[in-house]
Amino acid sequence: MRIWLWILVVFAANTAHAQLTIEITKGIDDPTPIAISPFSWEGQGVLSENISDIVETDLGRSGMFDLMPRENMLSRPDRPQNVFFRDWRALGRDYLLIGRIIPVPNDANKIKVTYHLYDIIRQKVLLTTNLTASKTALRKLAHRISDQVFEKLTNIPGAFSTRMFYITSSLDAVEDRVYRLWVADADGERARVVLESDEPIVSPAWSPDGRQVAYVSFESGKPAIYRQVLASGEREKLTDFKGLNSSPAWSPDGRKLAFVLSKDGSPDIYVMDLATKNVRKIGSHRFAIDTEPQWMPDGQSIIFTSNRGGQPQIYQVDLTSSSVKRLTFDGTYNARARPMPDGSGIILVHRNHGQFHIARMDLDRSKIYVLTDTYLDESPSIAANGSMVMYATKRNDRGILAAVSIDGRIKFLLPSADGDVREPAWSPFLN
Repeated sequence: MRIWLWILVVFAANTAHAQLTIEITKGIDDPTPIAISPFSWEGQGVLSENISDIVETDLGRSGMFDLMPRENMLSRPDRPQNVFFRDWRALGRDYLLIGRIIPVPNDANKIKVTYHLYDIIRQKVLLTTNLTASKTALRKLAHRISDQVFEKLTNIPGAFSTRMFYITSSLDAVEDRVYRLWVADADGERARVVLESDEPIVSPAWSPDGRQVAYVSFESGKPAIYRQVLASGEREKLTDFKGLNSSPAWSPDGRKLAFVLSKDGSPDIYVMDLATKNVRKIGSHRFAIDTEPQWMPDGQSIIFTSNRGGQPQIYQVDLTSSSVKRLTFDGTYNARARPMPDGSGIILVHRNHGQFHIARMDLDRSKIYVLTDTYLDESPSIAANGSMVMYATKRNDRGILAAVSIDGRIKFLLPSADGDVREPAWSPFLN
């Protein structure tokens, strides 16, 4: 019964809208000073998106940069010959990004962006790039520029081009509840509905190639696990066993799916070979509830939540030997673990002084570090570059999404215009 309640409680909420906004609440103490000069457009008409504005918002959202207000700029160069380093030094800038957008000859639907990233202190260009894209893909192109600039200045791959799933519930015109699974850019823009149902949808999970999603749907009156191709909408029901069918998680190679079934009694971890549909039980304990499986990056083991020690803690099962070891010992509640992309640690929900917070545990030291100061935090999901964690939380008794860096120094909120949003899932790197 507790397992069913855990699944259903996230939907005891009021109306929700898909549109998310970003509120930066905390950045690093010494952000890098950068100026982004407005990119010039040398074609006819007005472009549907402002590329330089999107790049500025992306870098600002990272919490690592001090963006210069454009009204304080002495000039707005778009070509190298118009860059005067002394002016930008006088304005206290370490870096400058300029760019120009031109139409592609003989193709009215495409544009080319040429941009330059300068080191003002060293008076040298760090990056010069030409990118071509459709006029309908300007936001995607802008995120790609943000990724390249971010990586050049931080040595961390940018994750602005990634996407996310999240779930909302809302009341329709006749006051019936509607559940929607959304996919959107990592900044909440370009949101579209992947699935709509009058029954709950939970636990969305990205395939490693970013082309499919697995989730739990109650559309048949009980939980079943589906996978769906994002481009075509094609769906396949993978499990429909008696009792609980929950918590799907893709293997790193995309060939297997781990999940939870209670068809034999208590909830246990199972793994399905997606080619053959063969299912096998993993790390079973006769008297325990095992749930929330996640694959370690090497694909050789799975971490999961279990109460086999009396209270929810994180365990790891080796898929070759079937040996199980306990990972968490600090505190009386640790759950919803997600491995870091490099396998060095895990992000989890940790109960601290009666509140549920997002925390990080380094596996080599087994020490837990609390990252958030919000409350009722749940459903952590880690960015593909390992730098940020998105999670669901509460503000003013309403569910919202939030994000925190893995060192806890950078924080921002992604509240919806109205209502509750739940269960974020950050995508892998996308092509």
